[in-house]
Order: sequence, then C-alpha cells, then structure tokens
Amino acid sequence: MQSDGFRVGLTGDFINADGSLKYPSFDLEALRATPGITIDFLPHSDPIRADMLEDVDALILLGARFTADSIPTSGRLSVVARFGVGYDAVDVAACTAKDIAVCITPDGVRRPVAASILTLILALTGRLVIKDRLTRQGPAGFAQARIDHMGMGVVGRILGSIGIGNIGAEMFRLVRPLGMKFIAHDPFADPAVAAELGIELVDLETLFRRSDVLAVNCTLTPDTHHLVNADRLALMKPTSYLINTARGPIVDQAALTAALQDHRIAGAGLDVFEKEPPDADDPLLQLDNVIVTPHALCWTDQCFAGIGAADVAAVLSVLAGQRPAGLLNTSVLGQPGFMAKLEGYAKTVRQGQQP
Repeated sequence: MQSDGFRVGLTGDFINADGSLKYPSFDLEALRATPGITIDFLPHSDPIRADMLEDVDALILLGARFTADSIPTSGRLSVVARFGVGYDAVDVAACTAKDIAVCITPDGVRRPVAASILTLILALTGRLVIKDRLTRQGPAGFAQARIDHMGMGVVGRILGSIGIGNIGAEMFRLVRPLGMKFIAHDPFADPAVAAELGIELVDLETLFRRSDVLAVNCTLTPDTHHLVNADRLALMKPTSYLINTARGPIVDQAALTAALQDHRIAGAGLDVFEKEPPDADDPLLQLDNVIVTPHALCWTDQCFAGIGAADVAAVLSVLAGQRPAGLLNTSVLGQPGFMAKLEGYAKTVRQGQQP
C-alpha cells in the first residue's frame, strides 16, 4: 500500500469550470467518509494522460478515452471504474496486461436505459413528435391534419432485440404488459432467460424481417460494427421502426438515413450516433420520421445516482481487497500482480491502518 493513502481520481468532465459537480446526484460521500481516501478531480484530457495517474489507485472514468498510453508506469493504478456500461473507449486488453481491473455499472443503467427504449417505442408508434407539431399549428394541424398521422397499435406486434443481455432482458420485462410478442437474436443468449421472458430466439435475418419494432441492445465490438447495414435494413417491413440506445457505430448511419428518406422503414429512435455530436446539417437530423436525443435519454437523477453508487462500491471493494462488482476483465483475478494489489489493500485494512 502506498504511504500517502488510497487515491481516487475522477476525470475532469465530472466538474464544471468553477469546480462544482456537474451531476449532483453522483454522491461521493461514501468515499469522503472512508478514512485514508483522497479524492482528486483530474485535469480534463482526452485521452487520459498517464502522467496524471502515476500516484492514483482507482480511476472513475466518465467520457474520456483510456488507451494503452494512459496506463501509468508506477504500476499503482488498480481499477478503472467506468461511469456506465459502455467500454469501447477503454483499452481493456491493455489494462488486463498491466494488472488493472476494469469495472462497469450494469445495475445502475439496466432500468433507466430499458425505460428509455420503452419511451421510444411508445413515442414512435404513437407518432408523438409529429402530433406535438400538429397541435402547435392550431386548427390546421389539430383538426385537419391529424387523420393523416395515425399511429400503430402495439398489442400483438413483434418486438425484436439484437441482444438479450442486461438491458435487453430488462426491456422485455418492462414491455411485457403491452401485449407484444418477443423475438431476439443473441449468440450468447441464456436459453433459460429467453424462456422465462417468452422470447423466441431467431437468426439475424429473421429478426429483421419479422420485427415491427427492432431495438439494438448489444455492445460495440469489431463484430457488431455496422451490424445494422443496408442489406439488413432492406429486410425490414416498411411499417417497422428501429431503435438504437446502445452505440452509434453498430448502425450504418448513412444506410439508415437513406432508408428513412425513402420511407423503406416507418421511422427510427436514436439516442446514439456514429459521430457524436452529429453535425447540425446532418441529413438525418432533417427528417421528420426519426426521433433523436443526445446520448442522454436515460439521464435522470436516479440513473446517475445508481451508476455513481456502483462505481463507488467497486472502488471500495478494491480498497477492501475484494473482487469488485461489475468486473469486466475477470481474468485479472488469476494474475499474481493484480491479486498482490488486492492483498496489499486488504492487509492494510486488516491492520487498521489508513490506506
């Protein structure tokens, strides 16, 4: 254990220019109340610079990238706790090689993201945004044009999902009272979970052909990049909707834009984009059959409180010499270097010393 205590670094994008927290629902009190812990907000840097982490034990990472070059030479850094579940901006392999645990927060985002998908399902099928615009036109829209924008009822319709992991399964749980039928494609699916939720597992092409609403609920990997492409979009019904709250590059955005422009599908709900933020003149943003939100639809006080609590718990587990919840690279548990770090922290705690 380092003689100067257990240092927790938080990336600079957690604070405003005046030093105040951007997200007050992220409660740091459990860290502040633990003897021997020092909390530091790091200078803003993207990617994170290694020199900022030389004397840091735990890093809580918001939006910045953590690359192989971000790893400090001191060997002290023990855990990178990602604020959320996406880890495409973290070089997990490099962390593993240097005995650094990478943690994500599935419990913190499960319900908020699933609720966001439900929001988009109802908004798209009910044509909420278009009807809002009609109402603002006065009598011309309210009384005359509304008949031209009939919604689609969801009872008996097919909800499909690319993935039935943490968020995908929760989406199906939330949607169950709507009376939709469920199908999904997931090569890693737990058949017991699928059976419990009444999900029919199908191949990818069948998923695109049959879904009335298709939600993207998988992680971004080289295998899932542009998984939703022009060929697969062409399989969808002209009355169907696509929803993506996962990661933008899973969808070929140019192909989706073309499909929406030509009304080859009915619409889309997007919280994520290939380029974030998108350009103001992006043709996708000019369409009236797409609902777009700024990678923040699930952002609520409860969401950020849950994510923050999970990251704090992971950091405190490492300090106690225990396996943290949300551990992504579980192979570090078999590495002597990482286990030596945990034992060092645990020994200090057992001896009643300040870390």
